[in-house]
Amino acid sequence: MTDNMGVQYLDCVSSIAHVGHCHPQVVTAGKNQMGTLVSAQGFINDSLTKYVKQLISHLPDILSVCYLVNSGSEANDLALRLARSYTNRMDVVVFDEAYHGNLGNLIDISPKMFKRMAQGKREFVHIVPYPDTYRGPYREDDHRAAEKYVMEAERIISQATRNNRKISCFISECMIVNCGIILPPRNYFRLLYNLIREAGGVCIADEVQTGLGRTGEYFWAFEQHGIVPDIVTIGKPLGNGHPMAAVITTREIADALGEYYSTFGGNPVACAIGMAVLDVIENEKLVQSAKAVGKALLENLQLLKAKHSCIGDVRGMGLCIGIEIVEDKCSRKPATELTQAIVYRLKEDHHILVQAQGPNRNVIAVTPPMCFTQLNARSLFNSLDAVLSDCGQQGAGSTGVAGSVGVRQPRSVLSMEDLDNLEEEDVEGPEAKRPRASYDDID
Repeated sequence: MTDNMGVQYLDCVSSIAHVGHCHPQVVTAGKNQMGTLVSAQGFINDSLTKYVKQLISHLPDILSVCYLVNSGSEANDLALRLARSYTNRMDVVVFDEAYHGNLGNLIDISPKMFKRMAQGKREFVHIVPYPDTYRGPYREDDHRAAEKYVMEAERIISQATRNNRKISCFISECMIVNCGIILPPRNYFRLLYNLIREAGGVCIADEVQTGLGRTGEYFWAFEQHGIVPDIVTIGKPLGNGHPMAAVITTREIADALGEYYSTFGGNPVACAIGMAVLDVIENEKLVQSAKAVGKALLENLQLLKAKHSCIGDVRGMGLCIGIEIVEDKCSRKPATELTQAIVYRLKEDHHILVQAQGPNRNVIAVTPPMCFTQLNARSLFNSLDAVLSDCGQQGAGSTGVAGSVGVRQPRSVLSMEDLDNLEEEDVEGPEAKRPRASYDDID
């Protein structure tokens, strides 16, 4: 990405630009369709039929009914309606700290949001612990971690049943990005899905952040667990930035909903863009690329973990990787301030964009566009190593963590009277960005 000063940045954040910002094939498809037919409200058009067939071809045969909508939030909202219509129940099981969208129904089932709001938890929401084998009660050295986390979920669901609550569905990411890019232990989802179905509920896989090959091994994150959800939702990557999303389910569940209609969902422009995205993924072999680049990056980040004491854990698959920053490896105490400082230094000094994730905001998330290359990965690795090395050299003599990596302290806020008394030359403006000396490592 290039800013208005002509400075180029390596984007390790924008998973929404799935095949790359402004990919020419995607832009051309949208432009051509926009000049032909924008809306086909009330009519079936060829682009809709072709796109739905192409999208469904990447899913298990039983998931055969597709609804096209306009955002991940709208997709998850529809998934809830489908689950509740099919089961004739209301209650939802979710992970702690989960986030599934910004509509009212989704805020109700997103602990990340409602725990910070006056409304609190609704009685129909049941929160189970997410299977964090780094920081949770059952860790990486526990060979029965999956079973123990599922037993925790079973205890909570059993309590709900004793209170005359009936489970409608369980909704989750299959690689839990919003909780800090958590990779569940083997067999966890298989056991949990069995538990939910035995309780009479259906299972919803939220693939908004992990679908379309991001994990490298498979087209969908749920596939790596050997499970088949009852409903799948997908949003951000489908349109490469164009607003579109989808819900895919079984014929039996779809029939329970009855008629559904969306004015803009599945419009010809969205379908043309969606087909272009799927074509680019296939033609440029982006799933295979995510696997290869992600594997190399993970291996190199493991070397950084061994070298730097502040890296507590490195985890993920493909181009969905989390780097957990801690104060020390023994206590595993989250180093939130240091994480923010590292993110800042990567941007300011190395022109690399990453973000902090997780409940403690101490996990550096690497979720770049799928066109991310081995050269890009090497640039990220070298820059992160430089920032962490600088932190290690300066940390002992600094008065604060942020100061140890050179983060400028914020200026005090000036009153209107102060501003009126300032001369123009006294006003401190933004510093000019330093252009890169070379762009060879960003191709």
